[in-house]
Amino acid sequence: MSSAHPAPAPGDSLASRLRAERGINLNHCYQCGKCAAGCPVAEDMDNTSCQTLRLLQLERPELDRRVLESEAIWLCLACETCSTRCPQEVEVAKVMDYVREASLALDLAHPKSKDILAFHRAFLDSIRATGRLYEIGLVADYKLRSRHLLKDVNLAPKMYVRGKLPLLPHVIKGRSGMKRIFQLTLGKKR
Repeated sequence: MSSAHPAPAPGDSLASRLRAERGINLNHCYQCGKCAAGCPVAEDMDNTSCQTLRLLQLERPELDRRVLESEAIWLCLACETCSTRCPQEVEVAKVMDYVREASLALDLAHPKSKDILAFHRAFLDSIRATGRLYEIGLVADYKLRSRHLLKDVNLAPKMYVRGKLPLLPHVIKGRSGMKRIFQLTLGKKR
């Protein structure tokens, strides 16, 4: 699997890579907990956002791996409530994005996150193909990846009648620019 995140070198930590590659200094976090207090999914996470940041701050390989294997990074909604609430302006949502990509690159995604990953990949493939979301393509791709082929199938006719599921995708002009963005950010197609 190709990604923008190479496997970490010995002595390399996710925190040092975040600092070098994204300019995010996790040492600014002083564990006030405001990020986790405002998180709409914190109660379902195995590690809250502030716990995740603390694990990364310690810069130990076994703790980095614990973060990369956690379900929390996949439950994160990327709503940016955590980043907005942070008094130190730590971009917590960007940290979560980064560790998700690193988790994928190292094939360490949490087993319970397979449906989330299926949706994540189907969503990105839809955007990559047309430049914007094509709902029927997204649903078909997700159903095939997740193997939930018949789940919620009775909703499709109702959504089609209401105009929520156009049969043909709307393709943007300049798709080559979109493909370049995907190449630069994600590398080869997964």
